Formats: sequence, C-alpha cells, structure tokens
Amino acid sequence: MSYELSGKLHKKYDTENKSGTFKSRDFVILDESTQYPQYIKLQIVQDRCELLDNIQEGTPVKVHFDLRGREWNEKFFTNLQAWRVEPIGAAPEPLKTKAEQDDDMPF
Repeated sequence: MSYELSGKLHKKYDTENKSGTFKSRDFVILDESTQYPQYIKLQIVQDRCELLDNIQEGTPVKVHFDLRGREWNEKFFTNLQAWRVEPIGAAPEPLKTKAEQDDDMPF
C-alpha cells in the first residue's frame, strides 16, 4: 500500500547501522493540516537514507511511504516506511542579523 503525507520536516535522526548489511534512518513530519498538529514518525532504509541529507529541518516536504506490519514473538509492529522524500517549494530563509539587514540596501 502506498500513501502520501505533506508537512514540515520536524526532526531527522542520524543513520543507524542495524547490521553489516542493513541501515535505517528515522525522521518526524509535522502535519498541521488538522485542528491538532500531528507529529508522525517515519523510517527510511538502505540507500534511501541519503534522501534526507540535503533537506533542512523546517522545510516543507512531501513523503511517499508504505504501511508495513510484521509479527515477532506474538507481538505486532507497524512501520511507516518512506521511499521518497521531496521538498515542496523553497527552503525557509535563515534569520538575518541587524547588520545583515542594513546591508540589504539597494544603493
């Protein structure tokens, strides 16, 4: 099953090497499209972990993901496994100091 989610990249974590051949990276999307903001944790795996490297926290993004579930020792786990993360529009501008603001004069 494939789904889409849009929101701001709230938090991205470092890539973790789970074994010699498997790595994963967690990240959180802030979805403010409802009355109450939702913080949604997703995971990205293997070579796709690098998709988050050039996206700054606070950037609006669209995430394509699959809903995954599994059983282990009669316990059930659900995972939102992202396979595509793309920025929406321009990245937020960094705040300028007073000196930098004064430097923006057109003459």
